[in-house]
Amino acid sequence: MNATIRSEQVDAPEDVVDSNLAAVSEVEAGIRDFVRNDIAYLRRPAAASPETAPLEPNTEATVNNVNSLIQRVAGTSLAEIEKLISELESLRDLLHAEGQRVQREISGYAQLSQAAMKSTRMIADNVTQWKRAADGLRNS
Repeated sequence: MNATIRSEQVDAPEDVVDSNLAAVSEVEAGIRDFVRNDIAYLRRPAAASPETAPLEPNTEATVNNVNSLIQRVAGTSLAEIEKLISELESLRDLLHAEGQRVQREISGYAQLSQAAMKSTRMIADNVTQWKRAADGLRNS
C-alpha cells in the first residue's frame, strides 16, 4: 500500500512540472504574437515618397516617440561610454608613467647595488692587505 502512495507522489510533481512548462510556453507564444502584431506596421516597406502615402498622425506620433526614446537612451549610453573611454585613457597614461617610474627606480637600485658590491670588494681587499701586513709585522 505504501508503494502505491509513493509512486503517486512521484508522478504528481512531474505532472505539475509538465503543466507549468506548457503554461510558460503558451504565455511566451502569446507575448511573441502580441509583439509581432503590435509592431507589424513598423516593418512594412516605406512608400517611395511621402506625398503618395503619408503616415497617419497616430503612427507618426508613435514613430517620433520611439525615435526620441532611442535618442535619449543612446545619447545617455554614448555619453557614458565616452566618459569611460576618457577614464580608461587617463588610467592608461597613469599606468604608463608609473611603469616608467618603476623602471627608473629599478635602474637606480641596480646601480646602487653594483656600487655597494664594488665598495664591499674594495673594503675586503684592504682588510686582507692590512691583515697580511699585521701578520708580517708579528712574524718579524
